[in-house]
Amino acid sequence: MKIMRRILVAVAVASATVGLAPAAQAAVNPVLAAPYLYQWSNPPNPVSVMNATGIKSFTLAFVLSNGNCNPAWDGNRSLTGSDITRVNQIRAAGGDAIPSIGGWSGNKLGSTCSNSTALAAAYQKVINAGKFTAIDLDIENTDEFQNATVQDRILGAVKIIKQNNPGVRVVITIGTTTSGPDSWGNRIIERAKAIGAPVDVWAVMPFDFSSGGDMVGKTKSAVTGLKNKVKSVYGLSDDAAFRRSGLSSMNGHTDNSGEVVTVANFKSIVSWANSVHLARVSFWALNRDCNNCAGISQGLYDFTKANAAFTG
Repeated sequence: MKIMRRILVAVAVASATVGLAPAAQAAVNPVLAAPYLYQWSNPPNPVSVMNATGIKSFTLAFVLSNGNCNPAWDGNRSLTGSDITRVNQIRAAGGDAIPSIGGWSGNKLGSTCSNSTALAAAYQKVINAGKFTAIDLDIENTDEFQNATVQDRILGAVKIIKQNNPGVRVVITIGTTTSGPDSWGNRIIERAKAIGAPVDVWAVMPFDFSSGGDMVGKTKSAVTGLKNKVKSVYGLSDDAAFRRSGLSSMNGHTDNSGEVVTVANFKSIVSWANSVHLARVSFWALNRDCNNCAGISQGLYDFTKANAAFTG
């Protein structure tokens, strides 16, 4: 389903800014290794997953608009309800979580809010609701990603969040071709630099390319293309540009018929990501990380176990 594609913006907030308990801040980098966990259709217990896999962080999908410029989980649940109970359980077990704002479908805050100031206020509500150390802005589809006005609105909101929350880190993850970002991806990176929106990590979703092929090679090529763009725009070395780049894969069968990321593929991807010191590795989605849940034969949480081995 196209909802499985994401553009990510992760914003890490200093504990002093939002009053987060210092222990949670010190223990976990919530951006580094955080598989997606969506909140509908009986999601697995994240604490049980932590105990079984060693994973310490989760990207919780999705925060959307409730019909106006106001955020709600899946567009209809309170920001401070059961989803925050789940976050608190993760933290009590020594982990952390990133709320993912956006996705492929539904009413998006970026396209609903009328300007960057209003959008930043909506993002701030999410941060405050969970005392989050990070937020993930998943910018996709024609309403947000393939829309110059909305791209600029989102980047303007990121700039305001940075100004109002010293120490915030921002990660934007976008769709990609096998050679790196497409024209829309290139635009958002260039515009972030041009308007002074401080994005700390750029990440791509290296899947939905074709009917199959070498997904390890295609992932490396796509992320290397991202690195090259980041290097060029920001004037960085290869090493520094890799350290500002990341990826979010998709386990098992992707949205494209015949395209598959196997457990062995993902382990190789994680190993390579460690070797070049990427800033983030994730995948969509933990809910599919079980035998035949993503159309492949595998052990329970094999992808999450592999994700936990990413140390940056």
